[in-house]
Amino acid sequence: MRDVAVIGVGMTSFGELWRTPLRSLWAEAAIAALGDAGVDRVDLVTIGCMSSGLFTGQEHLASLLADELGMAGVPAARVESACASGGLAVRAGFAEIAAGLAEVVLVTGVEKMTDVDGADATYALGTAADAEWEGFHGVTFPGLYAMLARVHMQRFGTTREQLARVAVKNHANGLLNRHAQYHLKVSVADVLESTLVADPLRLLDCSPVTDGAAALVLTTVERARELAAGKPVVRITGSGLATDTVSLANRGDLAELGAVRLAGERAYAMAGRTPDDIHLAEVHDCFTIAEIMATEALGFFAAGDGGPAVEKGLTDLGGRIPVNTSGGLKSKGHPVGATGVAQVIEIVSQLRGDAGQRQVEGARVGMAQNMGGSGGSSVVHILEVV
Repeated sequence: MRDVAVIGVGMTSFGELWRTPLRSLWAEAAIAALGDAGVDRVDLVTIGCMSSGLFTGQEHLASLLADELGMAGVPAARVESACASGGLAVRAGFAEIAAGLAEVVLVTGVEKMTDVDGADATYALGTAADAEWEGFHGVTFPGLYAMLARVHMQRFGTTREQLARVAVKNHANGLLNRHAQYHLKVSVADVLESTLVADPLRLLDCSPVTDGAAALVLTTVERARELAAGKPVVRITGSGLATDTVSLANRGDLAELGAVRLAGERAYAMAGRTPDDIHLAEVHDCFTIAEIMATEALGFFAAGDGGPAVEKGLTDLGGRIPVNTSGGLKSKGHPVGATGVAQVIEIVSQLRGDAGQRQVEGARVGMAQNMGGSGGSSVVHILEVV
């Protein structure tokens, strides 16, 4: 298996981008990544996108988007794993390079979510849950994550204030990210006083509906060194993928994200790393409880210690393991197909030393964890400076 490196990154600003169509968002990110890499030809394009048909009425993205970039004829494939679609696109591109099937791959993620109203957006996102056993009975994703939060709180004593501190931290980080959807400072009181969505989760515990696109260029480490032009070479050293039951009713333990744990274990094994080796992580904070549970599943903290860790500042910039330095889904935004790619972009920027005011000092090893649904699937990547 060949060693794989990231040589280019590009993304749009995230937000409610009413006037920009999906194809234009995608092309903007792709062109930026190709420019950063210094290449104009690729052997393959991967596209992470969850629900373009429901959000915009457009399917067949492989053909549409390759042509949009003037690359008709280039192999292209769209992949989907709900909100983990972007992470799956990264893994697909990684596998092509590692297997020797391609030399240069353009990895992309995109979602245009604001072309429909709130009810239609809720329906589209709800297709990532169990349609028969959850959606049919009116359960939405805030409701599903509220159930996870209640179990976690009852078993471990996780507090409402600890959940709020996740939002406070991530909004503080988002203030330092020019691409973030929200440049908004919030307090614990703001979170606790925001509108109740699904007890115990409130509006400021929830990631927003977002438009945006993100892109990476991957190649072999050998070629990356030739093209580096003085930039650090960032290698993908570990990739893990796992699934769990879609329906919470069929899941063994609602206080653990089993797919995240398994995907993390597989990425650690491939990279030859442990949780103690990771200098920073981007994790899937679609809701504040998701960040706490993900940091536990990935082994950064023992079960039940994720909430106290946030309260102690261990996941802050400058903390023991900074988490979601980009602002996370909570502040940066969550265009579901693009999120997993954007997470990797943040890690690459940190490892290159390009993160500006949110730079983690001495960062050499980072992790990106992307998740589908209420933990029904997860993708984990470990990246290192070589």
